[in-house]
Amino acid sequence: MNNFTLNTPTKILFGKGQIAELGREIPADARILITYGGGSIKKNGVLDQVRAALTGRTVFEFGGIEPNPTFETLMKAVEVVKAEQVDFLLAVGGGSVADGTKFIAAAARYDAAEDPWEILLTRGAKVKAAVKMGVVLTLPATGSESNNGAVISRQATGDKLPFFSAHTYPVFAVLDPVTTYSLPARQVANGVVDAFVHTVEQYLTYPAEGRIQDRFAEGILLTLIEEGPRALAEPENYDVRANVMWSATQALNGLIGAGVPQDWATHMIGHELTAMHGLDHAQTLAVVLPSVLAYKKEQKRAKLLQYADRVWGLRDGSEEQRIDGAIAATRAFFEQLGVGTRLSAYGLDGSTIPALIAKLEEHGGTALGEHQDVRLDDSRRILEAAR
Repeated sequence: MNNFTLNTPTKILFGKGQIAELGREIPADARILITYGGGSIKKNGVLDQVRAALTGRTVFEFGGIEPNPTFETLMKAVEVVKAEQVDFLLAVGGGSVADGTKFIAAAARYDAAEDPWEILLTRGAKVKAAVKMGVVLTLPATGSESNNGAVISRQATGDKLPFFSAHTYPVFAVLDPVTTYSLPARQVANGVVDAFVHTVEQYLTYPAEGRIQDRFAEGILLTLIEEGPRALAEPENYDVRANVMWSATQALNGLIGAGVPQDWATHMIGHELTAMHGLDHAQTLAVVLPSVLAYKKEQKRAKLLQYADRVWGLRDGSEEQRIDGAIAATRAFFEQLGVGTRLSAYGLDGSTIPALIAKLEEHGGTALGEHQDVRLDDSRRILEAAR
């Protein structure tokens, strides 16, 4: 196992009715900006719950953060933070709102450059401070509610880039599974796929004697396989929703990736598909991951065999048959959830692959994967195999 430093400072308030505890978590004299996306939190009553919990506080609101949060929209929120002297941000929504709010928090205190887009260009390396923030999660998927990363798009240039900073960990996150009951099936399925691929990116690499991390990762994967379809079939089953929500948080809070190699090629390639074609983040992951696993199966052979055995119960046949079976089972699971695993499922014929690779090069994605051996030509072949 590799050396690691693990710090997961976000306080989790999990369970039914926990939104009512918000007032205890935010300083009484704070000037609060609630950030959110569309109108779903108004329709399902979550915003009313948040407002009630903050009765008597100084509260402002900023809505309209997109499913792939854009720099252009977020900078409008930064202006509000500065004009109203906001000193606490409360993201109410899914991972995109949490991601966007992390950028708002960092950009509002950023003085290393005139243009805060530099935060993305430098992956957050120059962030020295941020406005404190919390999250009320309504869509389990990204794990952004308890980590320090975010991914932001820029409409003007067609870019989608990540950043990370120790200053952008949420102080707390409220996870009430009841808030997920009204989610559309597409968002539920996307969330399960997102959490699944987050786990795989930290698990399907090469053996590093991280036995605890492996078992935790396998537990998350098995839970998602069991409960993902049930979340679609039984939308108001509290225990199912609770397990999906907790799985998504555990998939990317740093625990299963501590001390083990990580991949992330699927995510980096997938970001380009979202930026260029507007596909949902999870849709791009479902397209790219099976192709990555097939293309790199020699390098990932030992862990793929472990995955086939422990996650999919494939123990008969040759090594090649078990590996191919595990990849096929992964693809079938995504399809079972209603998430297509081919570019053609989204009306794409592969003609933009050269442009996608050019963007990947522009963004420095020239040596991806746990071995840094996924070069541009490899990424091209991966996308071609995903058509």
